[in-house]
Amino acid sequence: MADNASYEALLPAAMAEKAIATGIKKAHTSLINLCLLGILAGAFIAFGAMFATTITAGAKDVLPFGIVKVLMGLAFSVGLVLVIVGGGELFTGNTLMSMAFASGKVSLGEVLRNWVVVYTSNFVGSILVALLVFYGKQHTFGHGAIGLNMLSIAESKANLEFGQAVALGVLCNFAVCMAVWLCYSCRTTTDRITAIILPITAFVAAGFEHSVANMYFIPMGLLVKGGGGEAFFEEIQKHPADFPHITWGNFLLGNLLPVTIGNIIGGSVCVGLIYWAVYIRPGLAERPAPSYRAAGHSRSAND
Repeated sequence: MADNASYEALLPAAMAEKAIATGIKKAHTSLINLCLLGILAGAFIAFGAMFATTITAGAKDVLPFGIVKVLMGLAFSVGLVLVIVGGGELFTGNTLMSMAFASGKVSLGEVLRNWVVVYTSNFVGSILVALLVFYGKQHTFGHGAIGLNMLSIAESKANLEFGQAVALGVLCNFAVCMAVWLCYSCRTTTDRITAIILPITAFVAAGFEHSVANMYFIPMGLLVKGGGGEAFFEEIQKHPADFPHITWGNFLLGNLLPVTIGNIIGGSVCVGLIYWAVYIRPGLAERPAPSYRAAGHSRSAND
């Protein structure tokens, strides 16, 4: 049997090496592949957001607040499972490219190229799913309960203060990138799914802000607010004016901009650069050992 049949999980020092190798690979991925994988990842996260919205529709009237948020987090975690196991390029996870940059393996231009292309593609994928869900009239399901939940989620996110949104974005991507980081240690699909679920459930339950998820949540609210129709609003006994903060301006400038800034800080600094400083920085007495290749880990981070 070949040496690479080892099923030992990687330790953090070797995980750091794998993170750098992954960052190098991402920096040299072709433009078309970045776009396609970015669109898929945006769609995957939107799918998780749609599931989370559906499973908690009407739940706040019968379950405690904390339980509702945990259910929402568990449902949402399917999004990152699809990205990591199925393969995709997700902006928030790609902030870990800061480790390859700090190591001098990729240039700032290569990092920014990846981030801009993937971020834009994630937006496209998220909006496409939102449009499909809207034209599928999912907001009318459950006598409008799902649509009311869509509007309530979007209203709360569009009503955040700028600094608050930055802070919640930092906390969110700290958790997301820790989920990605834990996956660097994994050898099996089951390992990866297990490593993803708890950090992702935690950030959603805690009310933190994920830029790519918000590319679905708030546009979904905008679509329902603007096109839900009179019969829908009569069904839920609400009016579009009851959701005053759901506007394109609040979405793009009041939420997406500060949350994106926070996500970059949370992933690239609070996770990526700290682990780089601990395990990779020049002058360390001990180098990472064993390397992930020596331990038989030859698969990419997109597997």
